[in-house]
Amino acid sequence: MEFINRVSGLALAVGLGFAGGAAQAEVPQVVTDIPPVHSLVARVMQGVGEPVLMVPPGASPHGYSLKPSEGRALSKAEIVVMVGGRLSPWLDEAADSLAPEAARVVLLGEETTIRYPFRAGHVHAHGDEDGHEEHAKEEHDHEEHAKEEHDHEEHAKEEHDHEEHAKEEHDHEEHAKEEHDHEEHAKDEHDHEEHAADLLQTDPHAWLDPENGKAWLMDVAEALAEADSENAETYRTNARAGVAEIDAAVARITPALADVKDKRFVVFHDSYQYFERRFGLSPALAIRLGDAVQPGPRRISELRAEVSAANITCAFTEPQFNAQLIDTVFENTTVRIATLDPLGVDVTPGPGLYPAVIEGIGTAIAGCLGADTE
Repeated sequence: MEFINRVSGLALAVGLGFAGGAAQAEVPQVVTDIPPVHSLVARVMQGVGEPVLMVPPGASPHGYSLKPSEGRALSKAEIVVMVGGRLSPWLDEAADSLAPEAARVVLLGEETTIRYPFRAGHVHAHGDEDGHEEHAKEEHDHEEHAKEEHDHEEHAKEEHDHEEHAKEEHDHEEHAKEEHDHEEHAKDEHDHEEHAADLLQTDPHAWLDPENGKAWLMDVAEALAEADSENAETYRTNARAGVAEIDAAVARITPALADVKDKRFVVFHDSYQYFERRFGLSPALAIRLGDAVQPGPRRISELRAEVSAANITCAFTEPQFNAQLIDTVFENTTVRIATLDPLGVDVTPGPGLYPAVIEGIGTAIAGCLGADTE
């Protein structure tokens, strides 16, 4: 299990309720960001509980404003499952404020996740003989005694110096340890900041690679199993079943996509590289280079020239965007217009949404591009 805040929050994800004198673990309150992630979590929790969806179908995840009811749901969360990166930074901030103790599962940060960067375009006496000798002896004894005293003092001083030195050595070691601990903490902070910075440079549309969807099912299952050991096996069994369902959806669309892998197409915005790479498709041309970048006249002119040069016959819009832009770009052309639904806007939220999204995108691409050969 990877990434920030999971350990601190998971301890709170286990509550104890008492019914008939027996302790039972409560199902963790789980909040998710977008419908595809909600679907994966719902599949893992099927038969045990239901996660809460923050970004409703049809809403953009990039700049969504929480409703009061959604804010209350987030404040009760024990686990927050989100894509992370640049997809929904507002949710990170809202969770910091409303659910600071909740475990955070940032899917882009999981070790199992396949990640791609955004595509381009996008620190130190005298007397008689006898008397003299006695006096001399006494003097000698006195000197010997003084010497012994001196030696004793010197020894004591050396002992003191040794103790002082030992203390200094100890203090030095303590200081060195503190310096080491500080450096380790600074390194951890640096590594965390580096990791967070890396995620900000990562294309966040990673759910469109079904291999990530499968990996995330297992990651979520382990996070829930750690929080709710009583239902751990159910979570893991559900995750394995979800993996099989994704595999089945991929198997249904792979042959048709293989037939059109050399044909390019146009998409509304550049968010499909994960899907293209997984199925070996040619890179799509994007009307919008970023999620919030509106194309100007120059971009539209460039796009029309690229479409003409590449003999592109298909362009795809998305349900949450205004289709008039694509109509404007391709008016008076023979380019066919179809729809891709990467967020599952037209699919009922729940366990079946994720495989339906993957299959729906594949079917739409294969159907539009394949029409050239019919």
